[in-house]
Amino acid sequence: MLKGFSQNKEIKITKEQLRDKIMGGWAGQTIGVTFGGPYEFRFSGSFIQDYQPLVWYDGYLKKTMMDEPGLYDDLYMDLTFVDVFERYGLNAPVDSFANAFANAGYMLWHANQAARYNILNGIKAPQSGYWMNNPHADDIDYQIESDFAGLMSPAMPNTASAISDKIGHIMNYGDGWYGGVFVGAMYSLAFTSNNIHHIVKEALKTIPAKSTFYQCISDVIKWHQQYPDWHQTWLAIQKKWSSETSCPDGVFHPFNIDAKINSAYVVLGLLYGNGDYSKTLEITTRAGQDADCNPSTTAGVLGAMIGYKNIPAYWKMGLAEAEEIDFKYTTMSLKKVYEIGYKHALLNIEQNGGKIDGDNITIAVQSPKPVKLEQGFQNLYPTEKKWLRKPVSKELSFDFEGTGFAIIGDAVKKKPNAPEYIFEAELYIDGVKTETARLPANFTTRRHELFWKYDLPDKKHNVTIKILNPNDDYEVRASASILYSNKAPVIKR
Repeated sequence: MLKGFSQNKEIKITKEQLRDKIMGGWAGQTIGVTFGGPYEFRFSGSFIQDYQPLVWYDGYLKKTMMDEPGLYDDLYMDLTFVDVFERYGLNAPVDSFANAFANAGYMLWHANQAARYNILNGIKAPQSGYWMNNPHADDIDYQIESDFAGLMSPAMPNTASAISDKIGHIMNYGDGWYGGVFVGAMYSLAFTSNNIHHIVKEALKTIPAKSTFYQCISDVIKWHQQYPDWHQTWLAIQKKWSSETSCPDGVFHPFNIDAKINSAYVVLGLLYGNGDYSKTLEITTRAGQDADCNPSTTAGVLGAMIGYKNIPAYWKMGLAEAEEIDFKYTTMSLKKVYEIGYKHALLNIEQNGGKIDGDNITIAVQSPKPVKLEQGFQNLYPTEKKWLRKPVSKELSFDFEGTGFAIIGDAVKKKPNAPEYIFEAELYIDGVKTETARLPANFTTRRHELFWKYDLPDKKHNVTIKILNPNDDYEVRASASILYSNKAPVIKR
């Protein structure tokens, strides 16, 4: 058993142990996301009841990877960044990572897609993830992609945080970024201890105590000590932390892709699972919301902690067959990433003061330090969801009173085989043109929301969208507007 890092300035580990833990982390992610796949956002605002069986059988892994390759977005995004490290080295510039995923052929959503649009249209990182430029900055995106940062930084949580600072700000900011920093730290610390409670608590030290993300996870740790049943803690999480205020898709809706509440479910599973692989996966999946990505995280962290060889045989049924399959949109399989991830970890260990002597590795252990404090969407309170549900032929106009808005909608082809087309649109606020935007009628390069603006003066405003190049073969659809105030609602009882 490896001793906790707090008692040692360095740890010694064999190459075989290191490889086994890295394999465990990557295999665990794949197992977890496959297991939770059927329940992804099927249980929003509720947990999966204990009487409902959860599917797992021999051959399920391979079948899912072949039949539902889009399920593995948290893996192929990870692998995009791993591939950049492989091609350009550990010190690859941020633009290499940003351009690689922005120009990839896979579909994206939320903070990733908003960042992709920003990058393709000239807004570079870190501004591509900044909350004023990205309504999804608090979403889960980098949290589900940060596994690589911890796996290539064994026992070096601050090195993992530095990687996350560079890559995580491509698509996230504030709580959304903290989710990735926290997960990366848990993976990193899984190389130092076999106590999952210790790993969770130490990883939280990488997050500033004044952030709402830290406060949320601290609550889960406290409630775990208070309540013997995970369902009670789940209810406490819902009561205090389930309010979605930023992601336009989740406001006034039970859907919640916010990083901190989904991280809360991750911690819920890890603490109540107490190192038991099956129990951890069950609880994290049953917690609901992003019920594939959350068990992917817990299974990956546990896999790194106990190692590939110690993942129960039940969960590795059919894994050997699946390990040969390249994840869609990549040229990388699990077998390949095992070796590449191991290679990057060795390089990272040496670059950060460690030593490799034959089969023996000495890692210079890092005590976790908090990253910088940043908080998006402050004093932003949803007041109304105004349904629009209409195409914008040439112009859309509405009035509202408050300090911000986000207009949900998209540009689409009316005929599936029509060539690509990009609308040009202008946004006017109170008669003043504030933005000109491109609206591609293409799902991969789309703008996730039509327009948004925060931090406006608290008064009555007029919002007008003008389409500069209407085309009868294509359509701009505006479905709803989310309206905001800078004042918390007063609840009358």
